[in-house]
Amino acid sequence: MRKLLEKYRSIPIELKASVAYTICNVLVNSVAIITIPLFTRLLTTEQYGQFSIYQSWLSIMTIFLSLNLPYGSFNTAMVKFENDRDRYISSVEVICITLSALFMMIYLPFSSIWNRLFELPTYLMVLMCFEILAQASLQFWYGKERFKFQYKAVVIVTLLIAFLAPIISLIFVMYAQEKGFARIVGGSAVTITFGLIFLLYNMRKGSFSINKKYIKYALSFNIALIPYYLSQTIFNQSDRLMIKYFQGVDKAGIYSVAYSLATILVFVLNAINNSYVPWLYKKIKMKQAESNKYVSSMIAIIMAFLLFCVVGVAPEIIYIMAGTKYLGAIWVVPPVAMSLLFLFYAQLFINIEFNYEEKWLLVGSTVVAAIINIVLNGIFIPVFGYVAAAYTTLASYIIFTFSNYFAYKVVCKKQNLNDNLFDYKKLFLIAVVFCTFCFAAMGLYTHSMIRYTLGIIVVILLAISKNRILNKYKEIQQIFAGSDNE
Repeated sequence: MRKLLEKYRSIPIELKASVAYTICNVLVNSVAIITIPLFTRLLTTEQYGQFSIYQSWLSIMTIFLSLNLPYGSFNTAMVKFENDRDRYISSVEVICITLSALFMMIYLPFSSIWNRLFELPTYLMVLMCFEILAQASLQFWYGKERFKFQYKAVVIVTLLIAFLAPIISLIFVMYAQEKGFARIVGGSAVTITFGLIFLLYNMRKGSFSINKKYIKYALSFNIALIPYYLSQTIFNQSDRLMIKYFQGVDKAGIYSVAYSLATILVFVLNAINNSYVPWLYKKIKMKQAESNKYVSSMIAIIMAFLLFCVVGVAPEIIYIMAGTKYLGAIWVVPPVAMSLLFLFYAQLFINIEFNYEEKWLLVGSTVVAAIINIVLNGIFIPVFGYVAAAYTTLASYIIFTFSNYFAYKVVCKKQNLNDNLFDYKKLFLIAVVFCTFCFAAMGLYTHSMIRYTLGIIVVILLAISKNRILNKYKEIQQIFAGSDNE
């Protein structure tokens, strides 16, 4: 036991944080997965569609009511204002509060008009406003703690919310007549409760400061990024809204379940990125970022493998988690999973763009890809149904990735950077192999025995390669250790 403790203490704090966030996110998403069968069976496809439509509008309105301040400028601000982080957070909290108050002043006198647009009742719109403010406060606190690598408190709070939200929602759903809306209220109530607590905490830690310099910095950075964030949200949410328009709320509900299961590993990407970005920015600042070429390639391999595991068992996951009425959605999972790998690639380049505050290049590439996504949805959903939305998403993310690749090249030239951060040939090969395997897996969806046999072979090969995999893990650990000791 003593040796284990000593070994644990010797692990770099960055790696500890990464592992802790990954395990935490596994638990959080495990709870989400476990509760999906409960809600898909308690709610009709139309009621589940109501919940997914609320989530779509929540994502869109978050951009306008918080300007996505916990993202974009936040990471660079945590580096730029390293010695005054609490006052920075207090200042940007004031921006979010002000935007929420302004929205209520515009919304309440004309609520009937707004409600027709959103197709949501007044109490849910008010709830949405509070939930956005609460989420922003939580993310401000999460972000600061992550930059300090103080992961324990973040893990505890995250797990509390993750466990309480579905429990409260389940109680509401069981006793309510409007079960779709009850699902919304239950989860939102938990987020709002925790979020408002951390809103007061953040303000108090920052001595209720309102620093004009910080407000100006945050607004100038993030307002310019609104087209980017809006376009990015369109990637994720327009599919459901357009499916609802062309094919009805029930089809939007079916697509939403499949999309949620396909993107189940987004938590892995987020967990890795939460510890990877501070490490990368630190290495760039020290002009020692060459090791990123190896690290980024290894992360890409991990992401591709995990995504393929989801694709390989998509029929079983859909059947167990949602039931037979959602089985037609298995064809949504592979193209959406492929989209996630390209999203990860795009994020690699975006991290560099953010680090050098080159916002306009990012905005342009995102807007173009989002417009293409909407146009393709408008053409193909009425003809081929909701499954077409998954392929339009894939096409849009491929365009998005290449756009950000060219934007990254421009940043390198402008900042006189050596273009030695990524192994392009390896990243391209990983993408080609991954997509090929995904399409092959789709062809075997109706041949379960062959899929099961191949799955067993993969498990055996992994067991045989155990030592090699562990050696790769140790190599990554040594890279982070080197960063920690510098």
